[in-house]
Amino acid sequence: DTERDSATLETGKPGIPEFFHAPLAQPFTPARYREYINAAAGEGAEVIIIDSLSHAWAGSGGVLDMHDLATKAQRSGNSWAAWREVTPEHNALVDAILQCPCHIICTMRTKTVWEVVEGANGKKAPQKIGLKPEQREGMEYEFTVVLDLSLESHIATASKDRTSLFDGRHFVPTVDTGKELRDWLESGQDPEEISKGLLASLKAEASGIEQVFYLDDWGRQHRADFDRLQPDHRKELVGFCADLRQQILKAA
Repeated sequence: DTERDSATLETGKPGIPEFFHAPLAQPFTPARYREYINAAAGEGAEVIIIDSLSHAWAGSGGVLDMHDLATKAQRSGNSWAAWREVTPEHNALVDAILQCPCHIICTMRTKTVWEVVEGANGKKAPQKIGLKPEQREGMEYEFTVVLDLSLESHIATASKDRTSLFDGRHFVPTVDTGKELRDWLESGQDPEEISKGLLASLKAEASGIEQVFYLDDWGRQHRADFDRLQPDHRKELVGFCADLRQQILKAA
């Protein structure tokens, strides 16, 4: 709990079981997160909730602070070179989460993303285009399910869902949401086999496309399916589509 013991406010609420509370104060270094994860796993925890993972990136002592210090320590002040020092720390935290034998739930703060666009009057102005997690780019893709929560009503929408439980749904998470996930996890379905079958299906479907325009459109329509694939299968499908694209261009 990096949120000033806020997790203790949930104690005793309906549907909330007893849990071990581990407060984490600054510095929020990736190494300290790993220490807590490994300690919890070593004590036999079944589920670990990290609230919040954003501090490991943007909190005091997090990766961004480490990068600033590494940049200042270099004579050239080369910020790009400084990433070579701190990126392994971030990657080690990701690996600790992925390799942990426990189920892990992470919360991440979000920030508003703006983009300068040209309006109908020809003038450029900033425009809100959505919310972005306060973590390194692409961090959300490491998870099996990612739910975005609206600020006012706490309505959840799945931006990534390899379980297919929440596709197209808008809902307020409850205890039943956890039960759905638990039932899916205990259903005996092998994610590797499911991903392999989906990969074969997508390859067969893409093979019948004969124009680059339709291939690109097909890729956009199946973006959610790409996210449901295991990382190796997703990489294989991307390479397959790239090769198919070249074949189509040569034939044309």
